[in-house]
Amino acid sequence: MIPFTPPGVYPPQEDTALLADALSEEPLPPGASVLDVGTGTGTLALDAARQGSRVTAVDVSWRAAWAARVNARLAGLPVRVRRGNLFAPVRGQSFDLILANPPYVPAPPGSGRPRGAARAWNAGPDGRLVLDRICQEAPALLRPGGVLLVVHSALSGPESTVLRLRDAGMKAAVVRRHRIPFGRVLRSRRDWLRERGLLSAADDTEELVVVRAELT
Repeated sequence: MIPFTPPGVYPPQEDTALLADALSEEPLPPGASVLDVGTGTGTLALDAARQGSRVTAVDVSWRAAWAARVNARLAGLPVRVRRGNLFAPVRGQSFDLILANPPYVPAPPGSGRPRGAARAWNAGPDGRLVLDRICQEAPALLRPGGVLLVVHSALSGPESTVLRLRDAGMKAAVVRRHRIPFGRVLRSRRDWLRERGLLSAADDTEELVVVRAELT
């Protein structure tokens, strides 16, 4: 079923599917507490709810929060939706699993802070504007043995994600890789990415990765 996706809300794409695949293999007990950050349409939050988890979904976009509420209602699933910047709406809470599909596409200098629909993909010159915050802040919201699953592009440094999470006391590794053709945004930035050495002249696909980190 295609979720309700109003204009300006990031629709489920290959990165969503890759993260959903990783979620499906997490051995979560019924009633586990799950946080979906950057929920968009709420697709991953709904997948977690179908597994019997208690789910909170967060997005900075009011349209995305609205879409997630509508989709939860249409699916008849009890997902709590909060609008806010990353972890701000859930301070003081703890979770067994955090899902994150943040903006991760490197953006040329002068792009400014992301606004509107571009908040779903623009992530600063190195693509880590939000990823670094997740690595820094997510561990404090996990219960002992809790897991973070985060998806992003290989262009935005999976090695940095793994190292930062290990520095935060987590056991971290890349557990999924998948190559896809360039989408509209990357096609428009191909020349700039090549100038920065992030793409070769022969590259015409992007690698997506899922990093799994467990609080030890």
